[in-house]
Amino acid sequence: MLIGYARVSKSDSQETAPQMRALKDAGCARLFEEAASGGRWERPELHKMLDQLRAGDTLVVWKLDRLSRSLKDLLTILERVDAIGAKFRSLTESVDTSGPAGRMLMQMLGSFAEFERAMIRERTRAGLHEARARGRVPVRKPKVTAEQQKEIVEAVSSGRKTAAEIARLFKVHRGTISRIVSQARAGI
Repeated sequence: MLIGYARVSKSDSQETAPQMRALKDAGCARLFEEAASGGRWERPELHKMLDQLRAGDTLVVWKLDRLSRSLKDLLTILERVDAIGAKFRSLTESVDTSGPAGRMLMQMLGSFAEFERAMIRERTRAGLHEARARGRVPVRKPKVTAEQQKEIVEAVSSGRKTAAEIARLFKVHRGTISRIVSQARAGI
């Protein structure tokens, strides 16, 4: 059975739709999709998919970096796939690990993906360093505006809404709401 895995980074502007379409066109019977960084191991859909993979199955991804951005993690995943008796296929890079040449190519492509990630990280650090040198402190854009924060504090303090209800309403984590309320009570 062909089992597809699609992943995008945690970003509102990215969608798995093109990957899912390509995986369906490739004949994948089961599909797993996830919004998580490829550099992190904590990806529940990946682990669920690996747990359901059986001997003779083929794990299919649209592109190699959708499976992992770390060579170490990529090799760990591929070793697990191989230990199960399954195969791996990447549609974009035309990689198929059913033979030794495919396994060698996979390791080389994994090295390039890890190099690309390291270069992005290096450029990001250099940009942040340069911004600080110019006196600008880069900060993350707040998820809720000052006006929304006042509304949140009023709703939670008056008891009209719970922190959990407000969190769902504003599409933020409950901890964000708790922090906003705590800071307002402390006068920060």
